[in-house]
Amino acid sequence: AAYPCARLRQIVGEAAPRLVLADGAGRAALGEEALAGVGLVELEAQSPAWAGQPSSDPDARALGLGPHHLAYVIYTSGSTGTPKGVMVEHAQIVRLFETTQHWFGFNERDVWCLFHSFSFDFSVWELWGALRHGGCVVLVPGHVARAPSAFDELIRRYGVTVLNQTPSAFRALMDVESHSSVPNRLRYVIFGGERLDPSMLRSWSGRYSGHAPQLINMYGITEMTVHVTYRSLGQSDSSGPGGLIGRRIPDLRLYLLDGHGEPVPFGAVGELYIGGAGVARGYLNRPELTAERFIASP
Repeated sequence: AAYPCARLRQIVGEAAPRLVLADGAGRAALGEEALAGVGLVELEAQSPAWAGQPSSDPDARALGLGPHHLAYVIYTSGSTGTPKGVMVEHAQIVRLFETTQHWFGFNERDVWCLFHSFSFDFSVWELWGALRHGGCVVLVPGHVARAPSAFDELIRRYGVTVLNQTPSAFRALMDVESHSSVPNRLRYVIFGGERLDPSMLRSWSGRYSGHAPQLINMYGITEMTVHVTYRSLGQSDSSGPGGLIGRRIPDLRLYLLDGHGEPVPFGAVGELYIGGAGVARGYLNRPELTAERFIASP
């Protein structure tokens, strides 16, 4: 319910969900008109309704579900300012973790935290990264996420090992982290969602010189299932040029093309085009925009 009411109603109207899970604030934000004809589960009032349900996963095959079915639709404004739903399938999420695992070696002992809103696709990496590898995920309350000192305390108290941050959020966290005498258990700090200026990491690199946690920059867009590239950052990177996005995830292809769709020469400026297994299905109910943005590779 943090979004403006008009945006929430527009999303519900376009997505036409069969069921809405809502608390009191969410129901009030949507309004009864937007919820007309939609199944509603009130999370606070109807908790006894699922108290006796099994805790084990249902059999996906028995339900007729396959890798090609939608896993989620996340709305992004992008460059147009108009919310558009990006459709991502189960197979695209699974391959994201399969093709990056050789870099990270995530395991059942890792503790992740769900820091970002689930309306931001960074949360897909946080939530399913933990569950996919049998680890633990700590849900970060909104007021804690907005208070760097409280968030730093949470990281240490729960022994978080995999931290995912936008550079701006991490900058605020670094300021309070430098004054703490309690060691953390971080293995990785993974950046995404914004352009990273490596110079901001100089103080961090000085304190942790050569030791964990490893800093990683991952460029990505919602239409490509969270992440596109990987770059492990060393101490020397903090004094180098900005915008280091690294190498492609192995099952993706990256092209720098000019305005005519032709590859640019080495050293020339071009526009980044991305292909491969991470490409989303398209935009929900936006066939014209899908045809414009999701093009066949020449």
